[in-house]
Amino acid sequence: MSLTSAPLGTSIQTPAPLPVRILRQGLYETSTMLRNGEQLVLAVVMPLLALFALVFTPLLDNVGVARVDVAVPGILALCALSTAFTGQGIATGFDRRYGVLRFLSTTPLGRLGLMCGKILAVLAVLALQVIIIGLCGALMGWHPNGWGLLIGIPVLVLGAAAFTALGLLVAGTVRPEATLAITNLLWILLGAMGGMIVPGSHLPGLLGAMVPFLPSGALGDALRDALLHGSLNAGAVVVLLLWTVGAGIAAAKWFKWN
Repeated sequence: MSLTSAPLGTSIQTPAPLPVRILRQGLYETSTMLRNGEQLVLAVVMPLLALFALVFTPLLDNVGVARVDVAVPGILALCALSTAFTGQGIATGFDRRYGVLRFLSTTPLGRLGLMCGKILAVLAVLALQVIIIGLCGALMGWHPNGWGLLIGIPVLVLGAAAFTALGLLVAGTVRPEATLAITNLLWILLGAMGGMIVPGSHLPGLLGAMVPFLPSGALGDALRDALLHGSLNAGAVVVLLLWTVGAGIAAAKWFKWN
């Protein structure tokens, strides 16, 4: 905040520039997520346990490449689901319940600044997850395609955008208790059967045919193609873009601030 002189000699406070407000809100949201034990388990502990399970059990023996090389892209997709959808959805839902969203939306931060701060927090936590999962994967023998890393990072950010939009849509339209149930249930279903960890081509029947059109399946396929083969899965990217735009428009239209 800066001080300016009013005509009558009194001092008034003016808000900091919008980028500064967004950065401060993003740092606050990030620290809140990392201090919350439940969020930390969801963001770090669960993906690590899933990575170890995939690498040290025969669940991925039939995919044709080393377990860890298939497991790491799937776990990175799971990290985006955990942080952007489940974690942010639950946090936003309870902020809405206790009036935090309504209060902050009337401050100089505004609704735009609040949403941008939440997105910044998602990206910050996701970056931490990528570092942790990447290091653990490397210690277990993960060898990603070098060019694929340049493709995989923006694909992961796009996936996080899609799941953030979906998380805000759920958090802004249903009760917080329902948000908690829906986001946790979808974390399990999309993580286990949504094409993130196991490619859709290895899932049975109709489920396998539907998976590429889900945000989870599209993100999993795009990351595997990038990190395994160094190629861009244009179809999966289009699916992610459609989910991002569609969920974003729906959230903007139906989001309730109180």
